[in-house]
Amino acid sequence: MATPTYDASAIGVLKGLEPVRKRPAMYIGSTDYVGLHHLCWEIVDNAVDEALNGHATTVEVTLHADGQAMSVRDNGRGIPVDLHPTEKRPALELILTTLHSGGKFGGEGSGYARSGGLHGVGSSVVNALSTDLVATIRRDGFEWQQSYSRGTPTSKLKKLGAAAGSGTTIWFRPDPEIFADVDFDSGLLRERLEVKAFLTPGLRVVFKDEKKKERVEWKYEDGIGAYLAQLLEKSPDAPVHLDAIRASVEDADGSGTRIDLTLQWTEATTEALHTFANGIPTRDGGTHEAGLRDGVADAMLAYLEAHDAIPRGVTIKRSDVREGVVGVVSVLLAEPQFQGQTKDKLNNPEVRTLVASLVKKEVEGYMHNNPTTGNAVAMRIIQAARARAASRAAVKEVKRKKTISHRLNLPGKLADCSSSDPNDSELFIVEGDSAGGSAKQGRDRKTQAILPLRGKVLNVEQATTKKVMDNKELTDVVQALGCGIGKTFNEEHLRYGRIILLMDADSDGHHIATLLLTFFYRYLRPLIDSGRVYLAQPPLYRIDVGKETYWADDDEQRVRILADATRRRPNAKPTITRFKGLGEMMPKTLYETTLDPKKRRLLRVTIPADEQLYTESTIGGLMGKDASVRFDFIMSNAALADELDV
Repeated sequence: MATPTYDASAIGVLKGLEPVRKRPAMYIGSTDYVGLHHLCWEIVDNAVDEALNGHATTVEVTLHADGQAMSVRDNGRGIPVDLHPTEKRPALELILTTLHSGGKFGGEGSGYARSGGLHGVGSSVVNALSTDLVATIRRDGFEWQQSYSRGTPTSKLKKLGAAAGSGTTIWFRPDPEIFADVDFDSGLLRERLEVKAFLTPGLRVVFKDEKKKERVEWKYEDGIGAYLAQLLEKSPDAPVHLDAIRASVEDADGSGTRIDLTLQWTEATTEALHTFANGIPTRDGGTHEAGLRDGVADAMLAYLEAHDAIPRGVTIKRSDVREGVVGVVSVLLAEPQFQGQTKDKLNNPEVRTLVASLVKKEVEGYMHNNPTTGNAVAMRIIQAARARAASRAAVKEVKRKKTISHRLNLPGKLADCSSSDPNDSELFIVEGDSAGGSAKQGRDRKTQAILPLRGKVLNVEQATTKKVMDNKELTDVVQALGCGIGKTFNEEHLRYGRIILLMDADSDGHHIATLLLTFFYRYLRPLIDSGRVYLAQPPLYRIDVGKETYWADDDEQRVRILADATRRRPNAKPTITRFKGLGEMMPKTLYETTLDPKKRRLLRVTIPADEQLYTESTIGGLMGKDASVRFDFIMSNAALADELDV
């Protein structure tokens, strides 16, 4: 066979918005639930940018009746509609059909001192990934409109007639050829839009859900101060001091940078920092979050040393200082440097120093001027240090949670429960950070601990013991359980009475559960024998019939529920939602269906005495290195292939 010629003719060139449709994940991170909603954030961020720069007072977002189309409206200046001087096309069309075009590249007269949209790709990417998009502009006394499909204009720019006021409205419908599911999550939209209102004091944010016939409006003059108050109100952990510490600085470095932050210590055993840059949530933190951590630690360590408050024999670590802190930091920058188009992390190196300096100055000064608060926080820090380093007796002495094993050995991503009684507590091992986040928010914090795992864990049947011991995900499980492994196993040290594997209700979830069960079988077998290992049974479908909601674990149950509902309510039209994964469930839904002990269904993992030999051969064959066993199993069960979730 001749080798293909590799010359200039082999080089492909994608033009216009073709790169976006060819590789959408490069621009929106993914084509799943997260990527779908990223389209909305791109358009909303553009509208909020108008408000951040003093040109708009209202942003209105509408989820239309089918749940698959959205519109975002602002009363800003309106996107320009005149011809571009060099491109000879309307500016609106240029912005919506060309990558790296827009008014946020620092050009004179743009009016954008700060913005979240920086790369000039947001609106055009949304256009490229939508089957239909309609832009309606009000400016200069007239209303203009142009429609598009998958990034290509389907009409000329039209002047519709005279119109008062100004602003931009973008209506769009995501492309089902790109996204596996094009149904927007009303709850997520509502939550994120309220945060936008918190971050932009005085901005009126309206959300209309035509599907649910609901309308909600937010406007917060106190900004992130109101946001922190809401976070604390929802938290089960009591504040250590009465008033929050609030600080802000304008033009912090001579470049127009604004820093606004607020924080308060609570009785929580972890820190909770919420960070934003130019109104955009930075999920992965960045330099502003690092600066907040630095400043808090520097301030309180200096306060403790100034008052000679550190007891003899107690070593204070910076993590002890931050334990229990709930904080919000929002920075506005002329030139923010985000990591990637999805803007999950802020990279500006100078911001870390600016935030740290402001926090240290304000927190240290506040503690000196308010000694009651200073002493309360100092005792909280000393208590954390003692609890971290001490034995069970010392932990009890300082009235902290009594632990079964040393807390120093617990994995950082474990969201522990407050109960110290293994008979009352349970550990959920969850597939993925997204599902782990929903589980952490929805759980009963008193008795339910959450440990998220990343991806598919190691197949221990094909690995050496050393490789198993070196595997991060599996050692996290062992450390969380506290009972050791192999020769060091001691069930008396087990920290949880129930270990529950919580995976997606699809083939990948079943595979991960199988890998974990293999690990428990080979390395933690006594936990199976004592009946402590369970499989959670999350629903695969939600079925709404009128005002009634049903949950189905599989297709067979879905058909049965639909048949029964149709018989009882023949005129009702059922609505069926298929969950692609646990991360799609709202925390409340996940609790009600899967975590709530009163409603959930668990399968206890057992090995009957007369099935032990069969179990051994099955695990050794299906999970071992000999592929022929798996081949025979697949061929003998090929008739069931239609039932696979692929």
